[in-house]
Amino acid sequence: MAITSANQLELLQTAEAVAREKMIDPGLVVEAMEESLARAAKSRYGAEMDIRVNIDRKTGRATFSRVRTVVADEELENYQAEFTVDQAKQYMENPEVGDTYVEEIPPVELGRIAAQSAKQVILQKVREAERDRQFEEFQDKAGTIINGLVKREEYGNVIVDVGRGEAILRRNEKIGRESYRPNDRIRVFIKDVRRETRGPQIFLSRTAPEFMAELFKMEVPEIYDGIIEIKAVARDPGSRAKIAVISHDGSIDPVGACVGMRGSRVQAVVNELQGEKIDIIPWNEDQPTFLVNALQPAEVSKVVLDEEAGKIEVVVPEEQLSLAIGRRGQNVRLASQLTNLDIDIMTEAEESARRQKEFEIRTKLFVDALDVDEFFAQLLVAEGFTNLEEVAYVEVDELLVIEGIDEATAGELQARARDHLEAEAKAALDAARALGAEDSLIAFEGLTPQMIEALAKDDVKTLEDFATCADWELAGGWTTNEGQRVKDDGILEPFGMTLETAQDMVMTARVVLGWVDPEELLGSQDEDAVEGEETQESEA
Repeated sequence: MAITSANQLELLQTAEAVAREKMIDPGLVVEAMEESLARAAKSRYGAEMDIRVNIDRKTGRATFSRVRTVVADEELENYQAEFTVDQAKQYMENPEVGDTYVEEIPPVELGRIAAQSAKQVILQKVREAERDRQFEEFQDKAGTIINGLVKREEYGNVIVDVGRGEAILRRNEKIGRESYRPNDRIRVFIKDVRRETRGPQIFLSRTAPEFMAELFKMEVPEIYDGIIEIKAVARDPGSRAKIAVISHDGSIDPVGACVGMRGSRVQAVVNELQGEKIDIIPWNEDQPTFLVNALQPAEVSKVVLDEEAGKIEVVVPEEQLSLAIGRRGQNVRLASQLTNLDIDIMTEAEESARRQKEFEIRTKLFVDALDVDEFFAQLLVAEGFTNLEEVAYVEVDELLVIEGIDEATAGELQARARDHLEAEAKAALDAARALGAEDSLIAFEGLTPQMIEALAKDDVKTLEDFATCADWELAGGWTTNEGQRVKDDGILEPFGMTLETAQDMVMTARVVLGWVDPEELLGSQDEDAVEGEETQESEA
């Protein structure tokens, strides 16, 4: 690509040819040529000069200009590209700081080295423009399926020709033990597109749940049209998958539409996924109902949901246990991913044994604390009493409904329960003081003696210590680590402490200590309330 100032028409012809070959805007190529010519001119006239080149888009004529800027006297640094107001008066009328003076200079004849340098500049600019175009094109395609041609395989990773560039299908993004040969056609999901120094990097996947969702969108017109919506997908790539769907048209069965006539639609997806078995499940807003559907083909007897912990207990008949769990836990694992719940499966016999154990523990608690016989304690447990606080502070009428309990007996029971609770509280407070708990923590409203003892055992002994605690450290919570939900135990979680209560108590402690201005706190709460109202109005 030899460029000379004399051969002006060739500039435009070269720009057009490069633009067509690289499929970029010819203007970008011309701009690159202007920059390369300007750089070559600086090497002759002086690197400190501000030299600019303009190539006429019609004739190809290159005009070389020297630009000088008017600056204040004290700001004059570059004598070749700047001059003062007084100096500028020789060339301009009424010059002001910031004005520019442009004068045309003779064009430069490019020698062999200068021409080679200009060529490198142009090629570099063209490569950058090509990379930008490629990144923008594939960034728009992220989250969609494309067809490509296998070019080669490197260390288990497949390099795919996707038309205007290359993409990579990593080993862990392939289904099972898939292998490909050069020139094999492949259908892939564009998972991510990143801009890097070596150019845009396009990452493909065949194991992503979104790949299956997009395949169903291609096979099922109702999904493409939005009549049926895919709510969740869980996959064990190459083996089994579950997909939850819902219909926004009551006359259309979402499961039947996805299966197709004689299974034609779902079979097309199965074939693309190397025989991956697919369970199509009707989605339901009610989580227990949705979970029962998700555990198909197993039959569920009972579901107990703990919304706060995001955990759910499922009771199944003995003969359905292995089916519910699935081979190597596959069925329950996929159901857990689909519902985003931690699922604990047990048989009816195991649930019965657990309930019997809970019954015995509560019975023994009432026998020891209230000094009553076992039969009387069992009556209390059977009526739904689970702890001493309920017995001590419940309305007397709720005790009188139990057969054999009159007002005098009820009063005696409540007195014994309160005495026992007071003794426990005193013992817990003494233990907390022995561990070093200070009065600032003991006097803080909302903490029971048992809570203070638990905090002191965990080295939280002052109000300052308490104020530095995070809400999850007190109430516990759940984190997701490598796709698995992990339980974080809280110091006060055994006492029924919730995250909201923990947040309020920690913030109150900070206000008491003067760390937080209560007026600022009220202001932020008011803003949150206003935002909540605006959100509700917009949703309405």
